[in-house]
Amino acid sequence: MTAQLILAFIIAFLVSSLVGHYLVPFLRRIKAGQAIREDGPRWHMSKAGTPTMGGLMFIAAVAVVCLTVGFQSMLEGNYGHIVCLALALVFGAIGFLDDYEKLKKKQNLGLTAKAKFLLQLVAALVFILLMREMGYITTSLYIPFWNVTYPIPEWLYFIFAAFVIVGTVNSVNLTDGVDGLAAGTSIPVFLFFAAVTFLWGEGYAALGIFASGVAGGLLGFLLYNFNPAKVFMGDTGSLFLGGAVAAMAFAYDMPLILVVLGLMYIIETLSDIIQVAYFKISHGKRIFKMAPFHHHLELGGWTGKKWKEKELFVLFFTVSLVCAVVSFLGVYGRYA
Repeated sequence: MTAQLILAFIIAFLVSSLVGHYLVPFLRRIKAGQAIREDGPRWHMSKAGTPTMGGLMFIAAVAVVCLTVGFQSMLEGNYGHIVCLALALVFGAIGFLDDYEKLKKKQNLGLTAKAKFLLQLVAALVFILLMREMGYITTSLYIPFWNVTYPIPEWLYFIFAAFVIVGTVNSVNLTDGVDGLAAGTSIPVFLFFAAVTFLWGEGYAALGIFASGVAGGLLGFLLYNFNPAKVFMGDTGSLFLGGAVAAMAFAYDMPLILVVLGLMYIIETLSDIIQVAYFKISHGKRIFKMAPFHHHLELGGWTGKKWKEKELFVLFFTVSLVCAVVSFLGVYGRYA
């Protein structure tokens, strides 16, 4: 199993890197440039025209890994990684439609919030039904660190699951606002799931292959997305990524681990919610210089230090890596 996971990581890295070599010039040629939000940091305006939809690089890499390294698992009747890939692809397709609308309108406004929410909700519910039928999840909630499980009514579990999946997808999407940030924050998350595979055993090798594939694909993508970025992942990539994070959490039957593992996603989301709520309550006042949180740091919020994009990458990656290690310790007792 160790060899399979390492192979998945390496193949995904190589495929993502190779696809990027051809995809980035192609996106430039068809003028698939990202529109930059006008209310953002003024120096971001220099990024206008940078190609978007670069997430296709790691999406292709993960698909290749699932169908090659994960082929033996399919022969053995284990399709968990394919269902996870399918969910991520559906969210990626929603993101692709959103990116396409933005390019067509030549502004940073794609699908309506209502349309995206409904599509995401349907995808989440179908995924939960499939994973329930395949025996990957129960209607009990595992509490990490305490290593206890509480059964809850099935209808309540489905509501909870839909909320977590849709929330996770959009939280990851919010993190994609600075060069390399979403990819750098997410690599430790998928390495965590790959590591957990060793605790579960051979029966979960297919899920480990998926997790390793995403991590490797993201590393290959970073060759083009690290500051200064040659390409952005777009909603195509960020929604796929969010779907993959959520899929892994439920496939391993530990969605509550996202409270620790996905801490940076949560901080980004809460900063956005708090900013909007306070703005309405206070009639125009703001807590953060700009939301989500990484923009607040960029603009010198709290300390007065204006964080550079590479510094933000290091900060988010480091915190995410620490959270991944803590999360691993938190679930280790479940298998000890």
